[in-house]
Parts: sequence; C-alpha cells; structure tokens
Amino acid sequence: MKQLIIIGAGGMGRTFYDMARESVGYETEYVMKGFIDDNLAALDGFTNYPPILGTISDYQPAADEVFVCSIGGSARRKCMEDIISKGGSFLTMIHKTARLGTNVVIGEGTVIGAFTSIGADAKIGRCNLIQSYTVIGHDSRIGDYNRIDTHVTLVGGTIVEDEADIHTGAMISHKVVIESNSRVAACSFVIRRVKSGTTVLGNPAKKLL
Repeated sequence: MKQLIIIGAGGMGRTFYDMARESVGYETEYVMKGFIDDNLAALDGFTNYPPILGTISDYQPAADEVFVCSIGGSARRKCMEDIISKGGSFLTMIHKTARLGTNVVIGEGTVIGAFTSIGADAKIGRCNLIQSYTVIGHDSRIGDYNRIDTHVTLVGGTIVEDEADIHTGAMISHKVVIESNSRVAACSFVIRRVKSGTTVLGNPAKKLL
C-alpha cells in the first residue's frame, strides 16, 4: 500500500485531502500520510488533517511514498521536479465521479477533479492540474504542467501546450491553440491562438496590455 503525500498544505492542499479520499484507488492502492510545505505552520488553526511532514525542499521521498501537487502557477513544475530529482514518483489521481471517454490517455502525476468530463480520444500529458466540473472536449491535446481551473470548457480539438494557466469559467473554442507559459483570465472566451508568454481576457479574449 502506497503512502500519499500532498505537496502544499494551503487551501488547495486541504481540498486535495478531501479529493484524494474520493478518488480511484483510495484504501486499495494508497492511503493518506500527510503534507509537505515550506510553511510548516500552514495547518495551524485547522483540525482533522494529517500532519505536515517537512518542507518541500528538504523532504527525502521513501520507496513506499507517492505524491500529488496542489500548487499551481510558476512554482508547480519546480516543486514537482524537486521531488522527482530525489527519486519520488507522482500519483495520477482521478476522482471517482470523473467521466473519461474512449481512448483517453492521462499522463503520470495529473490530477482530475470531481465531475470533470474528458471526451473521446483526448490526450493529457504529465503533471497537470485539472479541477472540478471542467470539460475537456474530444480530440483535445494537453501537454505537461498545466493548471486548468474549475468550470473551464475546452471545446473539441483544443490544444494546450505546457505550463499554461486557464482560470475559472474560461471557454476555449474549437481547435484553438493555447501556447506554453500563457494565461487565460477567468470567464474569458478564447476564439484565436494565445501566444506564448501572454495573458488574454475578455469576450472575445484579447491580449492584456
């Protein structure tokens, strides 16, 4: 039985604690062990959670441990690669209510939230965070280390490259490409390619000056 450790003990980390106990494999493939966080006081004032076991930078993974990362944004990849470089491995965590279509592929370390729907033949890479109630359309392609927030819709054939952030309630239209290291603001409707390193917002979404 693997011991699951959540990276980050803030609000999203505490949400991951609940999600993990409702995901495929809980108590048959893994059980909860605790958190790691560079703020060792992150759980002060909160009850009913497992302990913070140490800092992210100093933690040495054990052979029976697996990890999930609740941290988004630019720090996500660094936190995960710190653990990988020390021999740690990441759980692919899929909530029991998620709907996965035919031939869906999901890479190691990706987290799929509650009531998310992933359409037929979609391909999702490694270490992504895809939050609850999001829709990933058929034939979509998602790279690595992306954060896709709750209630996002990616219409069929959408491409999201690497390390992009797509915030709550955004809609990405058919076959639109979201390039690496870009940002889509909450509630935006994106109808054309988003260039690498840019932020877009609005309906229709435009580059933020």
